[in-house]
This record gives sequence, C-alpha cells and structure tokens, in this order.
Amino acid sequence: MKIMSGSVLKWIAVITMLIDHSAKAILYLGYLKPRIPLQRGTSEYMLYQFYKVLRGIGRTAFPIYCFLLVQGFMYTRDRRKYAGRLFIFALISEIPFNLGLQGRLWYPAHQNVYFTLFLGIIMLWLWEVIGEKIPDFRIALVMQAAEAAALMYLANYLNTDYRHKGLILILVFYVLRFFQPLACAGGAVAMYWEWPYVLIAFPFLLLYNGKRGKQNKYFFYVFYPAHLILIYIGMQLMKYFLPAG
Repeated sequence: MKIMSGSVLKWIAVITMLIDHSAKAILYLGYLKPRIPLQRGTSEYMLYQFYKVLRGIGRTAFPIYCFLLVQGFMYTRDRRKYAGRLFIFALISEIPFNLGLQGRLWYPAHQNVYFTLFLGIIMLWLWEVIGEKIPDFRIALVMQAAEAAALMYLANYLNTDYRHKGLILILVFYVLRFFQPLACAGGAVAMYWEWPYVLIAFPFLLLYNGKRGKQNKYFFYVFYPAHLILIYIGMQLMKYFLPAG
C-alpha cells in the first residue's frame, strides 16, 4: 500500500538529517573529538559507538532528497525558478554549513548539499534538452553521458556533499523514474558505499504514492541553514560546559 506523500517523505528526511548533523557536530566535534584517542570500555568509547549508529540513521536523508528532487524536476512548472532557488539557498547555506559541520566560518574545501542538488537539476535539464533536440538516439546518448560526466567532475572539483556519487544517484532515479521498484533497487546499488544503513531509506520510497501532500516548501528550504546554525550553537555550548580534560 502506497501511503506516503512527498511531504511525509520530506519530514522523514528532515528528521534523519537533523539526527545525523547533530551527532556529527554536537556529539562528535563538541564532545568526542577533543577526547581522542578513545579507550575501549570507557563511557566515551560507548558513546562513540552510539554516535556511529546516529550517523547511520542519518544516511536515510540523502536518497529521499534526491528522489524528491527528481519528482520535483518532473512536475515543476518552472525549472529555471526551481534551479534558481536551489542555487540561492546553496549560497545562503554555505556559512551555516561551515560553522555547523566544520566548526569554522570559512572552509572552501567542502560545499553544502544544495550545490549537489543544484548540479543535479542542471544535469537532468541538459539531459532532457539534448534528448529533445538531437534526433539520433546514439549521438544524443553520447552527449548526455558527456554532460553528466562533466557535471560529476565539477561536483568532485568543488567537493560538494556526496560529490559525483550524489549525481549518479540522482541520474539513476531519473532514468528509472517510471519504474519505482527498479528505481529504488538501482538507488540502493548506487549508494553501495553507505551500506547497510542507507537501505533504511528505500522502503519509504517504495511507499511513495505520487502525491505532494501538504507542502510548505520554504520551510524545508530554510530549515537547512537554520538547523546548522542551531547545531553550531549546541556544539559551542557542549565545548563550554563539558570541556575536555
């Protein structure tokens, strides 16, 4: 029974992302990292094992976001505005991303996930345009593969979240978009490097009913930078009230 709308999937992604980022920033950067090396049998070591479980749960979020990105691309009325929103929030989120997950204001070595999603939309857009403009299927496929590879290279060069692997997942979801079980199977294979925890996401995707559900799209856009700022504050409070040594 397909019982999950797009809005329900977004809430699952938001909650698991919050668990993931809180574990990394507050639990690891704020408490565990200053106490490394951790000794087996200590409370800190047990807490580290719990931290890994929380990060594993957090692997649920990204496949859901990529799946919904493809759904949004297919049904949006204005792809230019869709891509523009992603790019604007990528810029807005970069400093909160640096603070929340790196603990510093400036960190050009790693870019936030909105840049990955933005490149994913551009990749799908060009893929579709090439398919429409070039009648020869073989030539079109070569050019589509070339543009996808170029954007994957760019994702690696910029070191966006999930890099080229994120774009591969988006492309798998798009190519198999009309075959939901096959798309989920392909997505699980594409996320092999995050096994086994990432497999939690795909049963939720199999329950997707194709409906948007009740949406407040700007809440979900704003939540990303906002929660990173709050997490950074939590990290600093952890370091202040529970200093190492």
